[in-house]
Amino acid sequence: MTQPNPPVLPYPNTDTWHPLPARGRILFCLSHAIGLAILGAALALAASLLNETSSWLWAGLLAVAGLLAGALFGIWLGARRHSYYRWRLDETGFAVKSGKLWQSHTHVPATRVQHLDISRGPLQRHYRLATLTVHTAGTHGHAVSLPCLDGDAAEALRAALARRIEPESDAD
Repeated sequence: MTQPNPPVLPYPNTDTWHPLPARGRILFCLSHAIGLAILGAALALAASLLNETSSWLWAGLLAVAGLLAGALFGIWLGARRHSYYRWRLDETGFAVKSGKLWQSHTHVPATRVQHLDISRGPLQRHYRLATLTVHTAGTHGHAVSLPCLDGDAAEALRAALARRIEPESDAD
C-alpha cells in the first residue's frame, strides 16, 4: 500500500507575502455585515427610544436604517480587511500580517510550533476555503490563525510546517 504524496504548496516562491484568495472576500464581507448590521440596528433603536417624543413607527424606521447602514459599512470593511491579510512561509517559520490602521505582524519560528489545525465551516467548505491555526509553545498569543485560506494551500502549509517540526525523541 503506497502512502499518498504530501500536498505541495501551489506557490513556487515561499519567501514572498501571499494574499488570501479572492473567493474568501465574500466570507469576510458577510461576517462583518452581519455583526455591524445588528450593531447599527441596536444603536438606532436605542437612540430613537431614548427620544421620548418619537413614535414606534419612527423607531422601527430608524432601526431598519441602522440595519442597512451597518450592513453596507460591514461589507465595505470586510472587503478592506480581506485585502490587507498576507502570509509567508520562509526558512525560519510562518508569518501572518494584517491590518492597515491597526497593523498586526506575527512570526512563528518553526521551532516553536506545537501542533497545527485546519478547520472548515459550512460556508468555507462551499468556497473551498479553510482556517489554518498554528499552535505555539507558551501562553501569550499561543495560536496564530489564518482565515479564508485556500483549502489546498492550507493542507500544503500544514504539511510543510509539520515537516519542519523536529520529531520528538522517546529516548529522553
